[in-house]
Amino acid sequence: MSKYDVIIRNGNIVFEHSIKKGDIGILNGKIVEVSSKIDELATASEVINAEKLYVLPGLIDIHVHFNEPGRTEWEGLYTGSRSLAAGGVTTFFDMPLNSDPPLIYPSLFKVKKNLALEKSMIDFGILGGVVPENLNYLEELKKCGVIGFKGFMSNSGIKEFNYLDDDSLFEGLKIISRLDSVAMIHAESEVITKHLSTDAILDKRLTAKDYVESRPIVSEIEAVDRAICMAEATNCKIHIVHASNSEVVERVKIGKRRGVDVTVETCPHYLSLTVENLKKQGAIAKCSPPLRKKEDVDKLWKSLVDGDIDIISSDHSPCLPELKDRSEKKNIFDVWGGISSAQSTLNVLLEEGYWKRGVKLELISKLTSANPAKRFGIYPSKGKISLGSDADLAIIDINKSFILKKEDLLYKHQVSPFVGRKFRGKVIYTIAGGHKIFENGNIVDEGYRGKLVRKKV
Repeated sequence: MSKYDVIIRNGNIVFEHSIKKGDIGILNGKIVEVSSKIDELATASEVINAEKLYVLPGLIDIHVHFNEPGRTEWEGLYTGSRSLAAGGVTTFFDMPLNSDPPLIYPSLFKVKKNLALEKSMIDFGILGGVVPENLNYLEELKKCGVIGFKGFMSNSGIKEFNYLDDDSLFEGLKIISRLDSVAMIHAESEVITKHLSTDAILDKRLTAKDYVESRPIVSEIEAVDRAICMAEATNCKIHIVHASNSEVVERVKIGKRRGVDVTVETCPHYLSLTVENLKKQGAIAKCSPPLRKKEDVDKLWKSLVDGDIDIISSDHSPCLPELKDRSEKKNIFDVWGGISSAQSTLNVLLEEGYWKRGVKLELISKLTSANPAKRFGIYPSKGKISLGSDADLAIIDINKSFILKKEDLLYKHQVSPFVGRKFRGKVIYTIAGGHKIFENGNIVDEGYRGKLVRKKV
């Protein structure tokens, strides 16, 4: 008779290429058995009946802005990680730029790490910044434990986090290549976006449509092409973040065919919202790159189904509600650009993908779990349901319908363009490190804390 910490019985287990009915045994934070049937006499501290439910590897969100230390009033590691857990996420990577000061020097790494160990309810990776003035510190940041580096090719919106000119980008990629790390690149052309935005503001063209036109698709294409060429010349692994359209994905495909080690992500808002949402909802739906047309959303889904998109992450980018205020003294260019969506990634993918477009759960899981784990060197500890893997799981009711309400959101400010939307497919349980931390809308283990994850050597 075996003793487990947790047994999950009768679940539909989602593997990378199949779904099979079975049981999962968990002990000391690890998956120790995956079988069609665990002995009925086996005992456990907790048994979860997952009959009619689907068991996925916990999601890995490699792109969130939790802003701590320094801007915790925007979002914090505690509130942000609780919200992710409610969305089935069991690991996240925190971006460096919205902390104050931003994480661009090694002395700041320990501060963020200790805060995350104290406050985060799930496992976490920490990203370092790459800016023109910190290139000599990248190696030390890697030694501290950053899991990758984030850089901007256009204005970041944070004055302490400068964008990379061509010389700095090339030199940064050379160093990151030598460190065998990954450069995550925000690819919009500074020249194009700066000139078009300046012209629009001077001409008092200040509507949602004007904002979108000031950051056209070509500004992404130009920057992506440049980044891929530099990555090819420096033999650096790069990851293009938040592609808003299929034309960017096509440029990444071209780079891959040339042998460049490049991947691309998109986000739930680019797969479900359009410029019409920005017009109707205002600044709550403002982001950068901006939302595109409906036909761009449809084409992006085709790229996803065709296997050309590598990763989906939330790009949860919250702020104080007043920074989203559009009073008479502010125009659409003035308000903060970022969408709060930490909790909604899986809901959007299930509703818009699984239900409306017939996208397989295996593919959704691959894009949100296995692929990010592989890209950043933490697979198969993360991103897979297999013997010896971390017991990080999202258990969902694929048929459960609900309307998202503000009070359902667990992050700091209950602001989201998805509030009021009807979704099918709901997270019922989230298990992190073998601990059930979320159940039926509630955090049930407030005491559990995550650990730092780093690339396996």
